[in-house]
Amino acid sequence: MSGGDKRIGLLLVDDHAVVRAGYRLLLRNTPDIEIVAEAETGEQACRLYSEYKPDVVVMDLSLPGIGGLEAIRRIMARDREARILVFSMHENTMFVEQALSAGARGYITKSSAPKVLVDAVRQVAAGRSHLDGGLAQQLVFQKVREQGSALMGLSTREFEIFCLLAEGLSANEIGKRLSLSYKTIANYTTQVKNKLGCNSMADLVRMAIRHGIVSA
Repeated sequence: MSGGDKRIGLLLVDDHAVVRAGYRLLLRNTPDIEIVAEAETGEQACRLYSEYKPDVVVMDLSLPGIGGLEAIRRIMARDREARILVFSMHENTMFVEQALSAGARGYITKSSAPKVLVDAVRQVAAGRSHLDGGLAQQLVFQKVREQGSALMGLSTREFEIFCLLAEGLSANEIGKRLSLSYKTIANYTTQVKNKLGCNSMADLVRMAIRHGIVSA
């Protein structure tokens, strides 16, 4: 979409139709940005990215199917130059860290003012990174405070599986969602528990609650 008109072609990924309608309304009066495609699952996002080659992907993390983190990872595996901006309700810096590690170039929260989203899209389209000011500060403090935290040692895949386990999904359910075998998920579960020093699923859930990954 980076043609003579220089409009920024956007792939919008969010599973809520009302939210996507809000994006369209916001961007209707933004002449340099155009939504070229919309997806409501991570799988659709990957397929539509290959089809439309958008300048920027605006990606939610809480999606049905493979989820936002895995979608970011898969898109980046196909195209290392992909420019992905996360727009999520998650304000926990662990999600910011994992999204950036997966390849996202920016992260803003859904509590941000509309202008922040527009500015962030332009920044990411130009090849720059963009973090909400508050998130950037939190990320610095979090890294200092939790340098020894076991969660910081999880890979993107391990963190995603940790979150799904903490939400109560079984290995079979996680395997179906991520298109992985039961054995692979079981192996990841063992790795996660070992890295976090958790002897049981109850320990894992307590750690997730303590770090604000899931609600009690």
